[in-house]
Parts: sequence; structure tokens; C-alpha cells
Amino acid sequence: MWRKTVFSLQPHYTFSMPHPSTLWALPPDLPWPRFLRLLRQPDPPRGWLESAADLPELKKRPLLLRWIAQHPKAPAHLRSRLLARLPWRALAAVASDPAAHPQARQHATEKLQQQWTTLTTGERRSLAIHAPRPLWPLVWRAPAVRVLSAFLQHPKLGLDTLVALIQPPLRPAQAEALAASRWREFGPVAEQVLQALDQSLPLPDSGLALGHAAPWIKALDDEARILAASHILTPALRRMVHPRREAG
Repeated sequence: MWRKTVFSLQPHYTFSMPHPSTLWALPPDLPWPRFLRLLRQPDPPRGWLESAADLPELKKRPLLLRWIAQHPKAPAHLRSRLLARLPWRALAAVASDPAAHPQARQHATEKLQQQWTTLTTGERRSLAIHAPRPLWPLVWRAPAVRVLSAFLQHPKLGLDTLVALIQPPLRPAQAEALAASRWREFGPVAEQVLQALDQSLPLPDSGLALGHAAPWIKALDDEARILAASHILTPALRRMVHPRREAG
């Protein structure tokens, strides 16, 4: 008896998962785009971050070391060593990244505070618009209008925080930057600037003039001007702010 044999023509596929050692390899064994993606993975194998930090190519690219320094699984000693080598741009990125390890954000902020006085005006301007909140008081005291103008565009700067920063002595650079900013239309800012201006005008070498009050007076309606004038001690400024006295 003949037995019928059926042959299958369907191809046979064999699938295999990549070995963990291959998945977590390092350049040059691993392509750089895949390696950069691995730097952001939450659970690297033990020792992988330390080995990545020792790559000669990474040592030449401190901005990439940021991803290791801020990694939640980076050992404390490695984080400290890398943060000490990062330039201010990388430190600012770490300090403002909510996904970074809290200690990394804190250390990066402290190093930025230490480096602030050594930065050029251009570097301060670039940093001002991205500065972490603990750095804001230092930025606000910068004597350059363009640094302050950049800071006043900070996406996280709120009305209450700005009003709290505007304290006497008010400096000419602060007054000029504020007058050219989007904040000049806000009544609470106008009132605070007038109060700070009132206390700063009598100071020796204040560098301020009554003309600095003009844009802030225009920002207030008559009722607000009457109230603001009642708190101003400088006679000439009080006369400017009070609407009835101005009309007379």
C-alpha cells in the first residue's frame, strides 16, 4: 500500500531574544543612536553607567555626560565626579530637568550659584531665561539690562514671585528692563516698582530719575494711582503719581 506524504511549503522562522550583554553593550559594539537611547533607560545593569562614563568619546562631550550625572541609578560618587566636570549649560539642563535625580538637581544648582560671578554677560543672558529658581535672586541683581530682560521672559517666572523680587534699592538696569518687558501692563508690578522707586530715589548714587516712574503711572487707573500716591514719601514722585495733582 502506497502511503501519501504531504510536504509543507511554508517557511519556518526561528526567533531569538537578544542576549542582555548585547542589549547593554557600549560603543563601538553598539551604535551611538541606540547607546544614547539607553542612557535614558531607567534600569541599566549594575556598572553600566560607570563604564559608559569612562568612554573616551563621552569624556570629550561633557553635554552627554549630563545624562549619566542626572540618572536616578547613578552612584553618588559617580554623580559628584561628573557634575564637577560639566559646563554651565549642562548644569542648567540638569538643574531644570524634573526627571533628574534630586541630588543631581541640587548639586547642579549649587555649582551654578558658585559659577555665576565668573560667567560673561553673554553667558549670564543665556542662562537667565533657563535659570533654576534658587538662582533667581542672583540673576535679579545682575547689573546688565539684557541679562534682566532675558530673565523677565523666564517661562516659570510668575507675578507673585516677580513682585517679591522687586525690592529697594531698585537699580537703573532693573527699572529699564522692567519697563521694556511684558510685565509693564500688570498693576501689582507697577505698584511695587513705584514703591521701590520711592525708597530708592533718595539714596546716594541711585542712578534713578523721576522719569523711571512714567510707564508705571500709565499702567494704573486713577483709583490705583490715588492709593499708590498715599504710600509715597518722595514729594515730587507723589505729585506725579496722584492724578488730581497732575491735572492741576
